[in-house]
Amino acid sequence: MGQLSSFSVVMLLLAFVLSICVHMIHLYNHQAILVRSVYDEPNKTNVHERLVDNNNNAAKPENSQDGDVSRDIKCTMAPESRFDCARDRLLSQRECEERGCCYAPLPGAKGPPWCFYPSVYPGYKMGPLTPTTRGQAATLTRATRSYLPRDISALHLEVIEEAAGCLHLTLKDPSSQRYEVKLPGRLPRSKADTVDALYTTEYQSDPFGFIVRRKSNSRVIMNTTVAPLLFSDQYLQLSTSLASSLVSGLGEHYTSLLLDLNWTSLTLWNRDMAPHADANLYGSHPFYIVQEEDGLAHGVFLLNSNAVEVMLQPTPALTWVAIGGILDLYIFMGPDPQSVTRQYLQVIGYPMMPPYWSLGFHLCRWGYTTTNTTRRVAQRMHDANFPLDVQWNDLDYANKRRVFTFDPWRFGDLPEMVEEFHKRGMKYILILDPGISSTSPPGTYPPFDDGLKRDVFIKNATGHILIGKVWPGPTAFPDFTNPETRQWWEDCIRDFHSKVPVDGLWIDMNEPASFVQGSVEGCPDGDLEHPPYTPRVVGGQLNSGTLCMSAQQKLSTHYNLHNMYGLTEAFATHSALMKVRGKRPFVLSRSSFSGIGRFSGVWTGDVRSDWEQLRYSIPAVLQFSLFGVPLVGADICGFGGNTTEELCVRWMQLGAFYPFMRNHNDRQNAPQEPYIFGQKAQAAMRSALNLRYSLLPFLYTLLHHAHTSADTVARPLFMEFPADPNSQTIDRQFLWGSSLLISPVLEQGVEELAAYLPPGTWYSVHNGQPFYSKGQYLLLPAPLDTINVHVREGHIIPQQEPALTTTASRRNPFFLTVALSAGGWARGDLFWDDGDSLDTFEMGNYCYVIFIAGQSQVVSDPLRLNGALDGLVLGGLQVFGVPSPPLYVLANGDKVRDFTYRSDTKVLTVTSLALPMSEVFTVQWAL
Repeated sequence: MGQLSSFSVVMLLLAFVLSICVHMIHLYNHQAILVRSVYDEPNKTNVHERLVDNNNNAAKPENSQDGDVSRDIKCTMAPESRFDCARDRLLSQRECEERGCCYAPLPGAKGPPWCFYPSVYPGYKMGPLTPTTRGQAATLTRATRSYLPRDISALHLEVIEEAAGCLHLTLKDPSSQRYEVKLPGRLPRSKADTVDALYTTEYQSDPFGFIVRRKSNSRVIMNTTVAPLLFSDQYLQLSTSLASSLVSGLGEHYTSLLLDLNWTSLTLWNRDMAPHADANLYGSHPFYIVQEEDGLAHGVFLLNSNAVEVMLQPTPALTWVAIGGILDLYIFMGPDPQSVTRQYLQVIGYPMMPPYWSLGFHLCRWGYTTTNTTRRVAQRMHDANFPLDVQWNDLDYANKRRVFTFDPWRFGDLPEMVEEFHKRGMKYILILDPGISSTSPPGTYPPFDDGLKRDVFIKNATGHILIGKVWPGPTAFPDFTNPETRQWWEDCIRDFHSKVPVDGLWIDMNEPASFVQGSVEGCPDGDLEHPPYTPRVVGGQLNSGTLCMSAQQKLSTHYNLHNMYGLTEAFATHSALMKVRGKRPFVLSRSSFSGIGRFSGVWTGDVRSDWEQLRYSIPAVLQFSLFGVPLVGADICGFGGNTTEELCVRWMQLGAFYPFMRNHNDRQNAPQEPYIFGQKAQAAMRSALNLRYSLLPFLYTLLHHAHTSADTVARPLFMEFPADPNSQTIDRQFLWGSSLLISPVLEQGVEELAAYLPPGTWYSVHNGQPFYSKGQYLLLPAPLDTINVHVREGHIIPQQEPALTTTASRRNPFFLTVALSAGGWARGDLFWDDGDSLDTFEMGNYCYVIFIAGQSQVVSDPLRLNGALDGLVLGGLQVFGVPSPPLYVLANGDKVRDFTYRSDTKVLTVTSLALPMSEVFTVQWAL
């Protein structure tokens, strides 16, 4: 009997468990049908789908046993698929469940959230889509309030098919005008043809979400049904799945090129902060690009200038949180990575064309304390045969550190020094901080006196001028969103330029930075200074190291405009220089936001003199390439701390391939000008500089293509080889355009380098030695005097004999490096103008020459001429990959005596030519 009763008990328990399982499977299948209806319904012409969740109260706390089981089902998910329900604050289990969320602790502090949304959670309900003048629109409504303060119960959704590869969605409050980003100087864009759209869209009605697929393969690009949409006055949240874990962008941060998706977060809030991990830095670029693992790619841009936090998780998925503004979302479908960046730049603007001289070497230091010190530095550079185009001064020049002045004692002859530089073919740039000293006696400092009269400064919440503190002491901050401020800024620059004819301006401290929190008087309490949610920022508060969030600007509060301060200053400075000088402006900015490449170059701030910072400068430069800022570089040899000879050599070698090349140093550090090192180190640096200067015609042509076609200059390997799995993750090497592969040494004591060569033939730029790669790493010699650079087969690189300045080098003979493909073909081009005039491409005032190699000859084809190439000649060429010794060489039909051929490397070198670059020429070799 005892055994029988035990058996009965066991059977009863099994039956009970089985009934629960059947009930759970029934519930699970009901939800699975909903999910599948989102993913599997074919979409014809963007049909508005109503995927109604009949259990939309199920996410609320329930007391019944069935309710507990239902919640258990909805809370049963893989930890990496959890979306945080307590992002805004730390919650107890009771508080979490009161939100209708799931609570399930896990071991370890970092990782998946303990409080997370169930698989179904109440949110907005979508009404029908109706046509608008720009696309389609719908109203979203909430039946119940969210857990956020001042949430917005009705939203206006607009869906705009901007182009075949660009979908634009906005979510706004229809009852109240909220701040929306308007990028400065943008021209209205005409709507492009969307007949062959690369995407399809689907909508889940309740709770609202949308899915964007790639039409060609039905891959899900975005799926916002994975977590609820939240929209309150100061907290906007949108989550999406990701098509792969290969995500780049969301700058500016000290990261590798591929972002870490293992439960990390990135805050976009501009801050004066030396680059280091897990910190918000100088710029904000709310754009990311995803490699889809089969050579395809897409990108997403959230046009929002408020503080933004992006949570990344290994699902893979991400969550946007913005603490103001609207959700203004662009989705770029590529289909390849280069097309994604081009589509992004069609929204934010193509980059400006820099002056040719700005591609030369720049030298700066905080600590060149007099004009004579500055003169000696430039003289010693040229005496040691180092190219130097642009001499800089940091704030040492300014009288009492006030901008638009110069010290009468230490820099009394600054105008004369600048003229001396100009006579030597050099240029001169100095620093210009935005903070205007407010404590000079009235009538003694015109920038402040005039600014006061013209009402150009940012105000505090009570309407008085906000006073912060920067280098000159108490300072006022210009409001560059005010047209009158931009005119005043131009007037200040014009007046200063009439005394000191600077060639460009370096706008620093423009996050804006301040040495006091908010203002010298503090900031008022309130939701702008202390919002319900503050993203993780250095200092813990939004006003840390900057202005009060409640500060008033012409367009809106500083709370909304902070991240755009550097962009608006760059716009004003670029415009002023253009009008004052009548030539192509050069502006270098530290702070940045989407679109700054139209007006300015960027440098990566106060990097330290160490090997790690050398290595991370590559992904920093490559990220800015993705953001539409091709003219970018890091402070060579490091700004903070003392460099070493070896580090400085390796940094000069890498820096020779930053599009913007400047050595800059802090006051208290050991000197790091190239001429102070030993002879071997100097020779290595000189070699790198001369290689750069020889390549400037090629670099200038690349920047032309960036300006006119949104091509990248410093290019990640994945952009050029998107279908090559090995190229997807590389950020220790990079390309110039599609032709040059740069493989620098990034570790101390290394004299050989494992470099990845994508599939194809690559030739050493130094001697033409070929490397036939199947897509593999090769061990290359890398002694201290060498940086490995390889030319890709099928490409022709236009070069010019180097000189100590670009003024001189631009007059020198050209030569071509021709890297033949296996079939004996190659192609290249040259863009050439006077290097300094405005809008030369737009006005047709330039030369453009195509070079084609094939059938044992190189031919030039000048497609456009304007006189800029007159008097310039082709002095020679080197052809890589010539299979056998030529019997003879002809230049325009005449035999050439000066040619050599190396059988070991298969390189033909032709010298002593003088073929006019403005005419068609042909160089042939007979095999």
